Parts: sequence; C-alpha cells; structure tokens
Amino acid sequence: MIPPLSEALAERGFDTLTPVQEAVIAPELAAADLLVSAQTGSGKTVGFGLAIAPTLLGEALAFGPAATPLALVIAPTRELALQVRHELGWLYARTGAVMASCIGGMDIRQERRALERGAHVVVGTPGRLRDHVERGSLDLSALRAAVLDEADEMLDLGFREDLEFILGAAPEERRTLLFSATVPPAIVKLAQSYQRDAQRISTLTGTDQHADIAYQAVRVSARDSEHAIFNLLRFHHDQSAIVFANTRAQVNHLTARLTNRGFATVSLSGELSQSERSHALQAMRDGRARICVATDVAARGIDLPNLNLVIHADLPTNTESLLHRSGRTGRAGRKGISALIVPPKATKRAERLLKWAKITAEWTLAPSPEEIQRQDEERLLSDPAWDEALTGEQAAFAAKLLARHGPEAIAGAYLRLYQSRHAAPEELLPPDAKAAAPARREFGPSRWVALSVGQADRAEARWLLPLLCRAGNLDKADIGAIRVQQSETFVELAERSVDGFFAALDEGGVLEEGIAARALDAPPDLQAKGRGPKPAKAPRRAPRFDEAPGKPRKEAAPRKDKPAARPEVSAPPPEPSAPAPKPEGKKKPKHKPARPGETWAKKDRDPAPRAPGKHASGGKPGQKPGQKPKGKGKGKPAANAGDTSKRFTPPKPGKPQGKPRKPGVQKDGHAMPRRTKR
Repeated sequence: MIPPLSEALAERGFDTLTPVQEAVIAPELAAADLLVSAQTGSGKTVGFGLAIAPTLLGEALAFGPAATPLALVIAPTRELALQVRHELGWLYARTGAVMASCIGGMDIRQERRALERGAHVVVGTPGRLRDHVERGSLDLSALRAAVLDEADEMLDLGFREDLEFILGAAPEERRTLLFSATVPPAIVKLAQSYQRDAQRISTLTGTDQHADIAYQAVRVSARDSEHAIFNLLRFHHDQSAIVFANTRAQVNHLTARLTNRGFATVSLSGELSQSERSHALQAMRDGRARICVATDVAARGIDLPNLNLVIHADLPTNTESLLHRSGRTGRAGRKGISALIVPPKATKRAERLLKWAKITAEWTLAPSPEEIQRQDEERLLSDPAWDEALTGEQAAFAAKLLARHGPEAIAGAYLRLYQSRHAAPEELLPPDAKAAAPARREFGPSRWVALSVGQADRAEARWLLPLLCRAGNLDKADIGAIRVQQSETFVELAERSVDGFFAALDEGGVLEEGIAARALDAPPDLQAKGRGPKPAKAPRRAPRFDEAPGKPRKEAAPRKDKPAARPEVSAPPPEPSAPAPKPEGKKKPKHKPARPGETWAKKDRDPAPRAPGKHASGGKPGQKPGQKPKGKGKGKPAANAGDTSKRFTPPKPGKPQGKPRKPGVQKDGHAMPRRTKR
C-alpha cells in the first residue's frame, strides 16, 4: 500500500481492512479490470480508492500539477457522489490530489471553472458528466481509471445510455472497476462490453451478509401501522433511525405525523432541492435531527453516523431495495435493526421477500406501552448524569430544593419533566383484529357556537369541520350539527369541549384570518335565520291529448298578423295595378299563387307543367315554396306575373324557362373567357 494512503487510514482509526478492501488491493490485480460485489456498508468507497491508487500514482508518492482528469468516479445519486468525494478527499489528502465534482443540481458554471483549473479525480452523476463531455468542458483523453459505484442502481434508474456514452468517450486502455451490491444479468452484459477480462470478486456469503443486522417482521393490525412506527421509535428513543416509504406523499405524511408527536424529524426525497437534501443529512450528522423519513433515493450509499434502526413503513418492491435500505445500519462492524411493518394483507408478500433475499427474520409484535415504560425507566436509571460530580452552584441549588421540597417530591417532579419530553406510546390492537370503525361516544349536553362565515362567503361544512378540529384542538366526536346560514354558521359542540375550544383560539376567538367564533347563550333559531321553507309547488296538470307526456304545454300567444281561421277563397283575387306595400310584421302566405286564377288552397291548385330543373313554385330545385331566392337577389321582392307595371319577358316557346346554358358559352354562342380563382 502507498505510504500516504496508509497514513491517512491510520489517522482515521482503520486498524484492519475489510474483506472487500483486502481483496481489491491484491498485487496480482493491480492492473486488471474488476467486477466487485460486496454487501452494503463493507467499505467499498475506500476499497476502490485504494485499488486505483497504483494506477494513478505509479511509483510516485504525490500527484503533479492538476490538468485533465486521471480518474473518474460515477455514482447514481447526488448524496452518494458528495459522500464519495468526501471519502476520497481525506484518503488522498497527503498526496496533493485535486478533487472536482460534477453533480446534477449544482452550479454548472462553478463546475466548469473547476475543470478548467484542472483536477486529478472527478466525481459525478451520469447525467451531469455526460453534459460536461458534450459541452467540451470535461476532457477524458488522459483518463487512467473509471469507477462505477452502485452500478446496478444506475441501470435501474435508467442511466444506461449515459454510462455507455461516457465510457465510449474514455480511452480504451483505461482500467474499469464496477462495484455493485448485486450482479444482475444487465451488469454482466455491461462488464462484457466495457471491460477487458474483468476479474470477478465477491465477498457476499450467506452468513456474513446480514451478520450485523437483526431483521424483524413486525406484525400489526390494519389500522396500527403508524402507531407501530411510533412505538418502535419510542422504544429505541436514544438511537437515530431512518424510516423508508415508497412515495413522496407518504414521506410528507409521516414527517408531519412524527413532527407533531415531538420527534426531531427531517425528510429526504427526490422533490427536494440539493440544498434541502444536504441540510437534512447535515442535521442528522450533527444530532439536531434523530429521525429521517426518506424514499429509496436515500437507500444507496448514504452513511449516517450511529444509525441503529431502519424501519420499512412500506414494504420494499424487491430484494435489492430491501438489502440497500437495511444496509444503512450495521455498517463497519456496528450492530443495527431492520424492522418491516407487516399488516395482515402484506404477510404473504413479506414472507416471499424475505425468502428471496435469503434472510431469516424474527416475527414479532411492536413494543407495548408497558414495555416502553420499562425501557424509559431503565434508560433513566442508567443515565451517566447520576455519576457526575456536582458543581458548587448545582450543590447549592440542590440544597435549596431539599429545604423547600422533600426528596420524594423532587424525584416525582423530575420524573414528570422527563416524561413530558417524550411522546406517549400508543395502545395497539392485536395483529389479527379487524379494522372496525371506532365506537362513537355519547355526545351528551351541547352548546352552540356561531362562526363569522356563511353562504355569502361560500362556507361549507366539509372544510369547516377540519378547521374546527385543527384550530380548536377538537375531535370529530366533539362536533355535532353544522348549520351554514346566509351570513354565519352555527356549530353544535359537546359541552365538555367548549372551554378547551375557546382556550385554543387566538385572542378574540379567531380560528383563522377572517373567521371568528363566539359562544351562544341559547340554541339558534335556524328557521328564522336560515333560508326558510321552500314555497309549495303547484299541483301538476294532467297533459292534454295533444301534448307530449312529461312536458308542460306551452301557451302560444295570439298572433296579430295571422287570422284565427283560414278564409275560404272561391274566386281569384283581382289583378293588382301596383304591388301593395308589405305590411310591417306581416308574414307571407305559406303557398304563393304561381299565376293569376290559381286558388289559395293547396288541394285545389292545378299547377302548370314545369320545365326540367324548375320547382313547382317557379323556384330552383331544393327551394321551398315562398322562399326568397338566394344569391345576388337576396332581399329583393319576387317578381309577380300578374303585375303589368313591371317588365316581364315570357319564356320562349320550346325553350324551358330557367334552363342553364352550357358552361363556357355566351348568349351569342362564343366561348366565354376563362377566369382563374383568386
């Protein structure tokens, strides 16, 4: 091993190397490509840092001036990439190595400037690394070693094309090291394509893989999944924990519930920005937060110090997720617990998951309130503060307490203060208990409260109910009737909860901005203040024989321009000398006479034979009788054959009236000039 690296390991307290670290630094593998599979938390980051050191340094003990990168490390997530850079930073600190990172979510301009200044080792995520290669800011021509950390996870996340592009841009004579917790067929295919005679190293064994992790399958009833999580966290209160959920919505829900119960909680999911995720991890490392609720984005490579408990609020989707989630604890020889929350419907799936992962888990129940109380007492009695010597100020104050209160009173007050800092445990149902609706307690005497919102403010009971529970510290069982009126709303509350309701409100009884509550001395007169009774509907009239059933008859108003009855016409009307002005609002008769002497009645009419292409009424085909002609003459009165004051050209004998000329021929027989459409 190169001396600067061995000195860094000794400074960090590494007395012995892990099996995977010893395997990758074997002298016969100093120049070979490696395909390494090892359990999570086995020290793979330090392992590949030691493995590539001879390739990068050769016989030298320190790096020269930084230029184009000599080593490239690719990680699937931002957090893992940052952690890898941190680990390699202290490992290569004595060699003068310059580190650079190319991570999605970071400022790409700063990354470009760092690459322009030069770097020996570049650590990044696949998408951002490919972006830098395409932009020309990352030159891989001098690359000597490429490391793919958590390669199986990168393939699962869809980074195959990015990895192939990056490896294709690197020199062929480089060393390629693939590190993965599992080796599925996709990893083997990737190794065959981009590695040369890779040596396979596996430190996974049936006994060592889970030796430091105690697996528990916690059986709970259908409605007690979250309560079981509370009790597990209370039982292991002095330890840090991570709770895994499958969706972002579940992460947000559990974070809110745990925070309300007094747990110092942070969340970690893909919807958070890089700064928010970094702050969450730093809070766990600093001890400001003790519980992290996360999706599987945090299951890969994240090393949280003193993480002793992993809780699977939702069962993992596959064995790889189970192993990587559980691998956040039991790292570097430390012991840890991995607990799966198993409701009745998920029992078979949990059994198959454990069987496929070759894990033997202890099927148990969540801690009961009595067990949690005993654990609290044991934790309190074994607190190292009892053995610490008192300072002068502490001794003087202790004497004052003893003079004013007896020892039993002081011990009781201390116990109450201790218990007040911890959430109360939950009562759990048996795992096989059916999820039944809770029995509603007796409502009892009630009082009415008026809210300053009503129908005019679009108030509805469905959003007033959660508002009352949230702002007034009420339970649904404490709320009775909710009557929304025009300008205010009346709410019936159980008499036992009225005082606590007003005590929880802000000054002036304000629930939220613009909504205030006031107590009523008597029940409200809902009939007087409400909408009032609806007017009675008139009885429906039976439909007449000529009406459609189910539809009311529409009374038609009498028309002034139409006679009530059609007059009988026995003689033709006299020939008008001039067209009479059309009365305003008068409607044309349905059938207009075609020539003098024709009767008005349709059945008595004997129309003259019409020419081909002409309608019986003298119009064009498709034109209804009495309809005005369309086109240029629209709006002009139709010509009357009986009007002698108008010029009228009778049709020529033998030539049917209205017969169109041949297309393209004028009246004189000559061809018409063609016109093009515009």
